[in-house]
Amino acid sequence: MSGVYEIYVKDHFSAAHALQGYSGDCSNLHGHNWIIEVFVKCRKLNSLGIGIDFRDVKNNLKNILKKFDHTNLNDLSEFSNINPTSENIARIIHGELSKQFNTGDIKISRVKVCETPGCGSTYEEE
Repeated sequence: MSGVYEIYVKDHFSAAHALQGYSGDCSNLHGHNWIIEVFVKCRKLNSLGIGIDFRDVKNNLKNILKKFDHTNLNDLSEFSNINPTSENIARIIHGELSKQFNTGDIKISRVKVCETPGCGSTYEEE
């Protein structure tokens, strides 16, 4: 049986959002300090024993999060037709990173988004 390695990086951004059509407080504009974790599966290691460089994943994640940071997420084109929920943010980040990194041996396995220390969601593709 061959093994699979999984690395992760963690970053954050601050932004506001409001959930359209939601019955409750979250329908009002409010902010979060969003915590993002990205998990990457690697089937092979290079000659240094590295599956994928943490720095590469972290830098690419930072570039994605720059667009979200200190904004009202509802105003961004990514959320013109969907609510900026933790679930949708995780899916969008997963898709962007997958385009950049997925190969036969490397795959973005899941993205975790937390809007508060005890609440969040993950997205992965089967």
